[in-house]
Amino acid sequence: MVECPVSRVGDGSAHHFFGYYNKPVWSADGTRMLANRVDVMQGELGVHFAAQVGYFDMADGGTFHALGETTTWNFQMGCQLQWLENTPSSVIFNTRSFDTKDVYPDFGSTIVDLETGVRRTLPLPVYVVAPSGEYALCIDYDRLQQAHPTIGYFPHTPRLPLPLAPADEGIRRMDLGTGEHTLIVTMEQLRSFQPVGSMENAFHWVTHLEIAPGSERFLFLHRWTECFEDEMRWLHRLFTVNTDGSGLRLLECGDHPLPPLGAPPAGIFDYEKAIWQLSHPTWRDDHHVMIWGPHDAQANYHLYDDRTGQVEVVGRGVLTENGHMTYSPDKRWILSDTYPDDEDHRLLILFDTQTGQRIDIGRFYTDPALGKINRCDLHPRWSRCGGMVCIDSVHDRERQLYVVDVRAVVGNTGNG
Repeated sequence: MVECPVSRVGDGSAHHFFGYYNKPVWSADGTRMLANRVDVMQGELGVHFAAQVGYFDMADGGTFHALGETTTWNFQMGCQLQWLENTPSSVIFNTRSFDTKDVYPDFGSTIVDLETGVRRTLPLPVYVVAPSGEYALCIDYDRLQQAHPTIGYFPHTPRLPLPLAPADEGIRRMDLGTGEHTLIVTMEQLRSFQPVGSMENAFHWVTHLEIAPGSERFLFLHRWTECFEDEMRWLHRLFTVNTDGSGLRLLECGDHPLPPLGAPPAGIFDYEKAIWQLSHPTWRDDHHVMIWGPHDAQANYHLYDDRTGQVEVVGRGVLTENGHMTYSPDKRWILSDTYPDDEDHRLLILFDTQTGQRIDIGRFYTDPALGKINRCDLHPRWSRCGGMVCIDSVHDRERQLYVVDVRAVVGNTGNG
């Protein structure tokens, strides 16, 4: 273990978190850090549970500035708060909508310019914004709420059960300038693409969308199940596709033998640690995707060539657990974390792709009483220059953002 300096962001006057692992938290100039602010560390999320959305001003002692609030959020992904890279002072996040003409009547998104305060609304909730800042990919959070409530949003009004694999639902591309949107991948299309028998009577959804650095292609996970309640019965495929919906490519299918119905319930993190899970994909560059999961029935960190389908193991025998992994800005280092060990601690990990060395740089307690939906994964995120790492953590018995200085390991990369 290499001890790296850890500092809390802000004064701790409320609970703060960012959410997911594969979106920049720092502004382009490194002076602001995005965050969500809530009054309690855990709670029953619902349509009236609001979170403040804002940023810490690191040039002003970490003062928190609120930009607004939202009731479309969860502890895992927040409200999909993210920077618009083509307008460095602007951010986007998901918000509640009541426009019955929208595709998703309960959900939309809002763009705010931090300098001018000008805001505008868009008709769809976003999942991820392209690095170019020109468009976002959007999905149905109702469908996520039914299948995977840990990362879904509660609708304002009760919904009837959704169809299993509809032709009019899937992944949409929305222009961030105009709000115009197009359905580019459908649930029916995915169920029909190189199908396996377990899909026939299953409920289908997509998740973990991430756009390649060049903004021309994206990845996603296609999941399906006949039993929402038992995550060990969920099945997974990894796809890439062009951002107009063409060039759909299957990189991995995680279809596997299912445990019998009525099997003893799994522990809180058994699903995340399962060897059959395809989980947490990330782009290394425009042509390579890394993911934790099985290939040839062996679970590892696997790197896929999106052009040829060639697969290689990364960190064989060293990176042995599922985690939220991303590459450093210079692509040399892999940053990841673990799920809780037997002593309820999560590890923060760096892996040197040049030497094959793994360096553990932090160990953080997580209260098991938080359960599944209220849990706090570290979700580590690189700074723009690669010298700092931001995590969400509850090791101080409160939910806060922390900055870990990793320059002693990766070298002095500038301002962080």
